[in-house]
Amino acid sequence: MDITVEELKERLEKGEKLHFYDVREEHEYEEDNLGATLIPLAELPDHLDELESLKDEEIIIHCRSGARSGKATAFLQSRGFTNARNVLGGILAYRDLEEQE
Repeated sequence: MDITVEELKERLEKGEKLHFYDVREEHEYEEDNLGATLIPLAELPDHLDELESLKDEEIIIHCRSGARSGKATAFLQSRGFTNARNVLGGILAYRDLEEQE
């Protein structure tokens, strides 16, 4: 199930504690990030043990445009994660939303 940048922004602004992950590369994260925990997509399989306790929790995943996070979401779902959510449009859409306000 996907999540819109509008919903994400609202929840971040409320200060909700989210299981929030960024699957871009480290250099992208250093340039701009939304405060998510960085786990590059290629490294995600190596982090399954630390994510195991979140199998039934909501996990929100974003990347630059939504493509890599879509793959990460599908991967987690295939491993039994029941509520992994992809941020539609990624950080690009999030920043566009901020500019419109």
